[in-house]
Amino acid sequence: MVYLDRNEFNFAPSQKVIDAIKNFDPETLCFYTRIFDQGKKSVVSVRVSEIYGVPEEQVLLAYGGEEILKNAIHYFLMEGDNKTILIPEFSWWYYNCVASECGGRFEMYPLHETGDTFAYDVDEVIEYTNRVHPRMLLLASPNNPTGNSLTSEEIGRIMENIPSDTMVLVDEAYASFITTDTDYIAPLVNKYNNLIISRTLSKFYGLPGLRTGFGFIGKGHDQFLSYSNKYLGYNRFSEAVALAALDSDDHYRKVAEDMEWDRQLFKKELGDLPGFKVYKSVANFILVKYPVEIKERLQKALADQDYKIKFMGDKGLEDCLRITLGRKEQIQVVVDTIKKAYNG
Repeated sequence: MVYLDRNEFNFAPSQKVIDAIKNFDPETLCFYTRIFDQGKKSVVSVRVSEIYGVPEEQVLLAYGGEEILKNAIHYFLMEGDNKTILIPEFSWWYYNCVASECGGRFEMYPLHETGDTFAYDVDEVIEYTNRVHPRMLLLASPNNPTGNSLTSEEIGRIMENIPSDTMVLVDEAYASFITTDTDYIAPLVNKYNNLIISRTLSKFYGLPGLRTGFGFIGKGHDQFLSYSNKYLGYNRFSEAVALAALDSDDHYRKVAEDMEWDRQLFKKELGDLPGFKVYKSVANFILVKYPVEIKERLQKALADQDYKIKFMGDKGLEDCLRITLGRKEQIQVVVDTIKKAYNG
């Protein structure tokens, strides 16, 4: 089965990751890490601190980006009487699910379809946040499933113009596909105490099965850090593999660059067909509007070839497909299958 429905990784891990797995010493699993004796969370949080220039005590480490989201939403929505979180209209269904788990209430603010892309209206986000005054504001950049993102300047403008007691959580799970620039993170986290930026090794580094996420938080949240940190340390095998992945940017950057071939193929082969629209994406997936009358035919054709893509069911996106960008031969099969189903 070729899975192109969950934005997973259909390429090879880096050689450094493979070597770290092959050379891992199982005897190290017999002991807790001793890094907490130095006042640190993990060798991984120390390395992330060095890479991103954020003090280690402000680095978050978790069981995937999922746990950072869950820890933050649960903690801050349960902390006081304000249990409202604002989330993008077209976004990961899991956001509102997590809010509901802890008795939170979510409201949606719009994303706007403009030409062949979706976009945040920054002024509108600011207006919504000031009017609703939520405990949390969630921004996804790039956003899943629409593939659009915010610039660091836009994030800064939002932070500068909303209530300081609204915690802002920026989900950057797919951010490394946009650019190598991460210099904006430390200044934003240092300036705004109410900011959390969440990242992961699952997407750009292609290790969703490792379940390792990291992030950053503004100063003054010692209780939240105590809530989210693991006193006895982290998985030593995951630490070893994570360090190898973080040291393999060249390998994963090459993979990210190869994905541009996929984007261009969708645009070239489907972009001009009646009923289709190929949206711009800066992530490892692409959103494609298609004629829904071919849905059953397309589902059967893909199933016959053991391929899975995401048929969107979200309100307003029912006529869209979200397709993970994979190897060239995989994407060629998907495009050919869509065209065959379209032509009957």
